[in-house]
Amino acid sequence: MDKLDEYLSLLNPEQLAAVEHEGNPLLILAGAGSGKTRVITTKIAYLISRKGIDPRSILAVTFTKKAAKEMQQRAVSLDERASLSQIRTFHSFGSWFLRRYYEEAGIDKNFTVYDDDDMVTLVQKAVPDIKKADASQMAHYISLAKDYCLTPDDDLSEITSEPEFASIYRAYQSRLRTTGNVDFGDLIMLPVLVLKENQNVRRQMHYRFQVIMIDEYQDSNVAQFMMLKALSGVEEGSGTYVCVVGDDDQSIYKFRGAEVKNILSFEKEFPGTTLIRLERNYRSVSEILNAADCVVSNNQDRLGKTLIAERGNGKKPDLVFLPTQDDEARFCAELIEKSHAKGVPYQDWAILYRMNAQSLLFESEFLHRNIPYTIVGSLKFYEREEIKDMLAYISLVANPRDEIAFRRVVNKPARGVGNSSQEKIINECIESGGENILTIAESFSEKLPKKARAGVNDFCALIKRFRDSLSSPESSMESSPEEARDLSEFVEMIMNESGLFEYHQAEDEIAGTQRAANMQELVNSAVVYSFSMEGLLEFLDHIELDRTLETGDDDDPDKVTLITLHNTKGLEFERVVITGVENGIFPRLDKAGADLEEERRLFYVGITRAKNELYITSCAQRRMYGRNEFMMPSRFLMEAGAEAFRVLGKAPRSYQNGLGGFGSSSKINSEDSMQDTGDAELAGLNANHPLAKKWAVGEKVFHDDYGYGQIIASKIKEGEFVITVMFNGRKMHFMPEYQSGSLFVVKDE
Repeated sequence: MDKLDEYLSLLNPEQLAAVEHEGNPLLILAGAGSGKTRVITTKIAYLISRKGIDPRSILAVTFTKKAAKEMQQRAVSLDERASLSQIRTFHSFGSWFLRRYYEEAGIDKNFTVYDDDDMVTLVQKAVPDIKKADASQMAHYISLAKDYCLTPDDDLSEITSEPEFASIYRAYQSRLRTTGNVDFGDLIMLPVLVLKENQNVRRQMHYRFQVIMIDEYQDSNVAQFMMLKALSGVEEGSGTYVCVVGDDDQSIYKFRGAEVKNILSFEKEFPGTTLIRLERNYRSVSEILNAADCVVSNNQDRLGKTLIAERGNGKKPDLVFLPTQDDEARFCAELIEKSHAKGVPYQDWAILYRMNAQSLLFESEFLHRNIPYTIVGSLKFYEREEIKDMLAYISLVANPRDEIAFRRVVNKPARGVGNSSQEKIINECIESGGENILTIAESFSEKLPKKARAGVNDFCALIKRFRDSLSSPESSMESSPEEARDLSEFVEMIMNESGLFEYHQAEDEIAGTQRAANMQELVNSAVVYSFSMEGLLEFLDHIELDRTLETGDDDDPDKVTLITLHNTKGLEFERVVITGVENGIFPRLDKAGADLEEERRLFYVGITRAKNELYITSCAQRRMYGRNEFMMPSRFLMEAGAEAFRVLGKAPRSYQNGLGGFGSSSKINSEDSMQDTGDAELAGLNANHPLAKKWAVGEKVFHDDYGYGQIIASKIKEGEFVITVMFNGRKMHFMPEYQSGSLFVVKDE
C-alpha cells in the first residue's frame, strides 16, 4: 500500500466520494473541522496517480501564501508530480497569467505591482489638485471597483455616490497604463478582461487547464468568480473539470469584497453540479457543535448542513452573565489561572472579541496577574498608532517639555509644521535650557514660514486650551455630584478637538481598520479618573505601569491568545471564551439583513474554534462613549435558546423574555430581573462592603437618564457592589462605584 492508498483508506465515505468524483462540476460544502484540506490535497494526488491527469493541467487556487504552500506540500508528499501543478493564490495566478499575456493586457513585459501607498501617490499624480486624504479614499474606491471587475466606463454607483469618482478612476487608469505597471486589483481584473475579449487566449487556457480547483470559495469576490467562469469555459462547454471547496456558514469577509452569493449560486452558475456535504467534524465536541448549529440555523441564505461530532458529547458551553466589562476581564483571568493551577497550559486558551479595542482590559488584567499572552493579527493596545497619538497629546498637556510627544503630534493631523520647523523649535528650546516647548514654539514661530507659523500657533493654543480646561472650576471633584466630571470627558475632548478622531476615522473607511473604536476605548478607560490634572497624572501612571509590566516578545509558546473573531478563521483552540456578546457590540446595532446574517456566521466561526470547552460572556453594563451604558444580551443568544448553554451568573429579564420572543420553549427560574444559577461559582457575598451604608436600601437616588428612584435591593457580585433601583415601576441595576457622574443619592431637605 503506497502513501496515497493509505490516505484514501483513512477518508470517511463523504470525503472519499469527493476525492473520487469526476465529470460534472463539484461543490464540496465543507463544515468547520471536517478535513477539507485533506480532501483537496488528496484529490490532486488522486487525479494524477489514479486518473492519469497531467499535473501541469491542474490549477488549484486559494487565498493566502500559507494555504497555497501547505496545499502544495501535502499534495507533493502523496505524489511528487504534484509539484508541476499550478498551486497558487489568486493574485499569484493573475501575475503568472499577465506575464504571458502582457501585450493583450496592454502592460509592460517587466511590470511591477503597485501597493496601496503607490496607488495613493499615483492618484495624486493623475489628479494634481487632490488632497492626500481624498486621494487615499479614491484609491480605496478604485480597489473596490476592481474587486467587482468594474472599469471607469461601468456603473460605479454601488461603489460610491461621489460624482467625481469616475473621472478620477479614469485618470488614474490612464496614468497607470502609461507606466506599464499594475496594481493588485489588476491582477484579477485584467486577466478577466483579456479572457473575455480574446478568444484565442481563452482557448489556450481551456486547453492548458483540464482541472480547476478553488479552496475557501466562500471568500471569493465578484472578479474572482468571473475569473473562474472565464477560465473554466462553462458557458462554452470547454469540458474543464471544476471543483470548489467552501462553507457558506463561514463567509465572514464581506468588508474585503467577499460575496457569499458566489457559493450560494454555484449550482445555478455551473449547471449539473454535484453537491457533497462534509458534515463529520473532527475538532469539537457535540455540545459545542449543537450551540453553533442553534445560532447559524437562524440564517435564511444558506445551503444548510448539520455538523456531526466524531469526538463525543463533551461539556455544554457556559453562558456567563456578568455585571461589567471589568468583571468580564477578571472572570477570564481567574478561569485561566484556576485551570493553569491544575496543569492546563496557557496556550490552550483563546479570548475572542468582536473589535480590537476590547483587548485593552484583558491586556491590563493579564499583565497585573502575570498571565502571559499574545495578540494575533494586531498590535498590543498601547502600541497602536492612534493610541500613541492620543497619549502624545495627553502627555504634552501634562508635561509641556515633552519633546517626543511634541514631535509626534505637532503636525498630526497636518498643520504645515514640517521636520525643518520642528528642528528649529527644538534647538531653540535646548539652547534656552529645556524650557516649556510650547512657550518657546510660540515666541519662535515669528521666525518660521507663514504656514508653519500659523500651524505652530494653532497647536500651542489647542494644548493651552486643554490645560486650562483641567484647572477650571467646573473640573473640580469638590463640586456637587450633579456637576462632577470624569477624565473620559477630557480624553474625548482631545480626541475630537485635536482632529485625531476625524483623521483616523478616515483611515478606517479606507483600510477597514478599527482605529476610531480603539480611540474610543481609551476614552472609556479614563472613566474612573477625576477630571483634573491629578486624575490625568494617575491615568498616565496606570498606563505606564501596564507598559512596564510588559515583558516583550519571547520564544515561549505557552501564552493565552487574544484575537478578534475575524482573525480566528482556520484556527482552533482547546478552550475558547467569546466575550462581549451583547447587542450593540456583537452584533452592532446598525446590522440588518445580509449584514446581520454575516455577523451570525461570525459567531458560528467563533464557536467552532473551540475543541473541548466554550465560554460566552455577556455584560449588564459596559463603558461606552465615556459613560456606563446598560447592555442587553445579544439577540444571537436568544435565538440559540437556553438549551444550548449552561447559564451562570444572573441572567437579565431581557434574556428570559427574549427566549420566548425568539420561539424557545425554555424558561429560566429567576428572581425579578436576574438569575442566580451558578452564583456559587461566580460570586461571594460581603455585607460589610464600604459602599453599603451610603447606598442603603430605601435611599432615594437620581439618575441622569431615568430621573428619581429608590434603592430596593443591594448585593455583592464578584466583589462589586450592585444596587437595584425602582424608577416609576422599572427596575434597573447599577454599580455606584463607577457611576458617580450620573447616579447619586438625594437627601431630603
